[in-house]
This record gives sequence, structure tokens and C-alpha cells, in this order.
Amino acid sequence: MIRFEGVTFRYPSNDLLRLDGVSFEIEEGELCLVIGPTGSGKSTLLGSVNNLVPRFTGGTRTGRIVIDDRDTTMLHTRELATTVGYVGQDPLAGFVTDNVEEELAYSMEQLGFPEAEMRRRVEETLDLLGIADLRRRALRTLSGGQQQRVAIGSVLASSPKVLVLDEPTSALDPIAAEEVLALISRLVRDLGTTVLLAEHRMERVIEFADSVLLVSPDGSVAHGPVRDVLATAPIRPPLVELGISQGWEPLPLTIREGRRLAAPQRRTWAEHPPTLPRPFAPGSVTLTARGIVVKYPSVVAVRGVDLDLHRGQVTALMGRNGCGKSSLMWAIQGAGNKSAGRVESAGQVSLVPQTASDLLYLASVEAECAAGDAVAGAAAGTTMALLRTLVPTIDADAHPRDLSEGQKIAVVLAVELVGNPDVVLLDEPTRGLDYAAKAVLGETIQRMADDGRAVLIATHDVEMAARVCSRVVVMAEGEIVSDGPARDVLASSQLLATQVAKVANPVPLLTVEEYDRASR
Repeated sequence: MIRFEGVTFRYPSNDLLRLDGVSFEIEEGELCLVIGPTGSGKSTLLGSVNNLVPRFTGGTRTGRIVIDDRDTTMLHTRELATTVGYVGQDPLAGFVTDNVEEELAYSMEQLGFPEAEMRRRVEETLDLLGIADLRRRALRTLSGGQQQRVAIGSVLASSPKVLVLDEPTSALDPIAAEEVLALISRLVRDLGTTVLLAEHRMERVIEFADSVLLVSPDGSVAHGPVRDVLATAPIRPPLVELGISQGWEPLPLTIREGRRLAAPQRRTWAEHPPTLPRPFAPGSVTLTARGIVVKYPSVVAVRGVDLDLHRGQVTALMGRNGCGKSSLMWAIQGAGNKSAGRVESAGQVSLVPQTASDLLYLASVEAECAAGDAVAGAAAGTTMALLRTLVPTIDADAHPRDLSEGQKIAVVLAVELVGNPDVVLLDEPTRGLDYAAKAVLGETIQRMADDGRAVLIATHDVEMAARVCSRVVVMAEGEIVSDGPARDVLASSQLLATQVAKVANPVPLLTVEEYDRASR
């Protein structure tokens, strides 16, 4: 269905080859997972399928791309609209109408579909995605999972044979992510749609994938069966890492496979329980929030929340999309809406927002970093050096708006963190970051905590929370419903448990490192 033949590509502002002689073939009805380090070229490869790259990005591309036995190399993107459906990283940014029904019909209107056929396809798409009750809802009032389903529906309505998805679950809570992935799996299994899906949180996707494309920073691409590629890939989900560290064969791709392989170890632990790490002892309170209420015209987002943040402690703020996490963080920081309550802090409070691009306003990454140095009073090059630890391959001359979502977040993180604030609030900082970049970010956060700073991270990434957070606060409907040590909250939850916790249950181990130590 999709064939790349010697495809090479470079952007006009850089001599670096983002794709270098790439050749592979994906069969019809295959779900192919696209993986690779942050900034390696995954979005470039995906955009090449429908010629967004280079038609809209600029640059030079050579080689041939064949889709459904049709050479599409020189075709315009609009000529591929009924063959390839493309959904970018931010679905809200791609919407062009006001409500769900209009958005589903828009692409067909542009392609000149007859009115009767448009009506039929809209109804079929609403039913297929299970969003018929949302048909007249304003797009901006939808949850993240609902927006993602509408974005997919807007391209499905024209019945494309190929669906290209760039990180469709990166901003979603576990339940919403499962709904979207179940939908994608249904499209593949029931309708025979060919899907290319890029995703950093591989633990969510690998059980659905038929094959993997590994995109490397040097521009090369490897394609093959899931287990074969992941066995040697530089980035892997925790379950696969655990399988490799334990020498399990074959490598587990699902929790069921992992639990079966771990059964002997669990029987050993039943007789000789392992020693768990000692609970973290937090320092003094550095920020106190009492009775925080945030109201919007149509909803109460935060309902009388009390929260203390402690020196040296990293706290995860978790909960489904729309539960009030971001509203609470903005109210604590002081720049957001706060209808009632008070916040007292011992020092500076810094917030890195979920939409990182809101804080990027200069013409290059280098200029943003220089501005960060100036504002923080740091030596020239300090912000860039911190950024390089997060994303080593980032182009200093690139315009921030041309970066991937993960790279944008990394730039804002570097700019904010270089000022060494006393309280750091991070809203979904791992979105778009690969496992290696998240590990570096975790080390950076831990250093900040070791220096006595309080850190609050709003996140759906349970693996990240397990690695760097000693405390987890869970919100629902604007209220705190759980607050305790990370091990107690995560290991006991059916939704928030890590992959290792699910494999080791009932022993409350959260990470690969903990499992390895306990099994020695």
C-alpha cells in the first residue's frame, strides 16, 4: 500500500539529511508504529506520505513514493486528499469550523462531494466514532479524546485508504487514549485501513502494531516486525526493557505476556517479599494553597482545593482530561483565573504551560535561548547547554514554530528552568518527548528537587510519574480525590499503574530498576 524508494530529504535552512535513502514497504491493512528519538524526523517522514513535506515545508526531496500502486511523488497534497488522511499532533490547531458536524463535512465540501453523499458519510462517521451525541457541540468545548476522534473523523469522512497519525494520544489521559487506540485498531481490523502512527508512549500502542518503523537521527529508517526492531532500538517501552533485562523470550509486548513470564518470580516473592525503597521524607512547606476555586462561564473547573507543596519534593498532579489540573496550576502561579482562595509562597513560582508555543516569540531557537540567559541573568550559552541535554539534535537556527511539539516543550523548559525558580509548575512537560529525553528531564527535575525546590507536574504519563515523583495527587471534577505516596497511589490503581506494576502485582514495584533489584 505504501512504498518508499530511496527517499532523501533536507530542509532548506539545514544541510542535515532528515531522510537518507529511505526504502520500505507497508502492506494494506497494516498498522505501522513509527518510533525514534525526539527530532529524529518522524514528522518529516509522516508528512512525506501525502506530500505536506516538501509542498508546505519547503526543502529538497528525491526518490519515489508509491501509494496503492500510484506514484504520488509529484502530486499536490490536495490530489491525495481521498487517498491519505493526515492528523497532526495538535487536533485543535487543525480545525477550521466551529462545531463537530461542520468539521466532518468540511473536507468533503472542499473536494466537491454531492450534498446527499456528504450527509450520508457524516452520519456514518458519527456512528463509527461513537460521537453522534456531539454533532452540534462546539469543538473547543470537547475533551482531548473527543477532539482527537473528531480530527480522525474529519479525514475518515472522505474514505482514505491510508491514515497518518502524528502522536494521537500524547495529550490524552489513559482512558481517552485507550478509546482512540481502540478506534484505530477497529479501522485496521474491520475496514482494512492502512495506518502509520507515530507515538512516543510506545507502551500504549505496541500491542496494536503489526510492524515498526525506526527513524534514526542520521536519516536512516529500519522497518520490521515489532519484536525484532524493539530488541535493538535505542528507545523501548518499560515492558520491553524489563523483558530484555530479565532475559525473557520472546520479548513481551502485552501485560498478559509479561505476567506469564514473571509468574515464577511472583511465586518467589510470595514466600520471600522483596525490600521496598524507603518512603521519601519531604522538607518544609514552600507553597500553600487554600480554598482555590476557578470558575468559567459554563463550568466550575476547581472546587475549593487545598494543596501544600514541599521543598525537595516532586509531586505528580494526575486525572482525566478536563478535571481541572491546568486551571489549578495557573491559579497557583497567579496568572490564571482564580475566583476564590489564597496562595502563599516562599519564593518565585514558574509555570511551563501545556501549549509551549505560547511562550515562543523570537525568530530562532538560539535567540530564544539568548533571551532566557538575559532574563535569568545567566552566562551566555547556559540555556542552550541545558536545551542540548534535553534534545541534543535540535537545530539552533530553526524557527521555534517549525519545531516538533516535543522540541517546543524542550525549548520552553530550558528557558524557564535556567532561572532556578523556588517552585516549578510543569503542565504536561513530557508530551512529544521520547524515553531518553524524558530520562534527562527527570534527572533535571530531580536536581531541582535536590536543590530544595518544590516541583508540581501535571501529567498523564504514569511511567514518568513513577520515575521522578514521590507523591501523586489525583483530581476528578475539580476536586482532589487521592493524595499520597506515589507507590501507594500508582501501584493500587487499575488505570494509573505502570507496566511494571501490572506485571509485578501484588508486589508494589513501579519501575524496571526496582524490579531488577528485587529479583536479584
